[in-house]
Amino acid sequence: MIEWLLVPIAYLIGSVQWGLYVVMLTKRVDIRTVGSGKTGTTNVLRTSGKVAAVTVLLADAAKGFGAVALARALSDDPILHALVGTGVIAGHIWPVLAGFKGGRGIATGLGTISALGPWAPVVGLGMFVPVVVATRYVSLGSVLGVSSVIVLFGVRTLFFDLHLAYFLFTLGAGGLIIVMHRDNVRRLIAGTERRLGRRGVQ
Repeated sequence: MIEWLLVPIAYLIGSVQWGLYVVMLTKRVDIRTVGSGKTGTTNVLRTSGKVAAVTVLLADAAKGFGAVALARALSDDPILHALVGTGVIAGHIWPVLAGFKGGRGIATGLGTISALGPWAPVVGLGMFVPVVVATRYVSLGSVLGVSSVIVLFGVRTLFFDLHLAYFLFTLGAGGLIIVMHRDNVRRLIAGTERRLGRRGVQ
């Protein structure tokens, strides 16, 4: 039963806000006070540049991957894996270590699904990258990428041998990530969302 301690540990891992630390070290700025106020990759890119953004992207993805990979190494229980994935994403969005002001969960979520199967990030990024390249809307690519992963896990659960817990994880955590983009979705509908490469809130 001790492996269930991985769930709160995953939350604490998720609470480590690399965007906050990287920008503070490089720019001496609290990223929660600029741009969108989020600590994720897009806001880091807008405020601190490409190197900082790539660093944060990789670090945030690594914490999601590491938490779920550790859970899979220590237990064969898919429910535990799903709860650990949910915990690390929740920690990133509502970090106790950073005043409960985090990111929207995209990079950390990418890390979690990467630990569940190599096919998952291929599908997610396969949707995200072309959409962003074509439209320069990171938010649109994020929402569609997450949606494609939810559909993928649903199909694999219905027609293959994927455990239901994994689909419920992507449905719940993915839905949460989409909800965290609700302001972006409103701006997309209104035609006021900022494109990548332009200054402004993302």
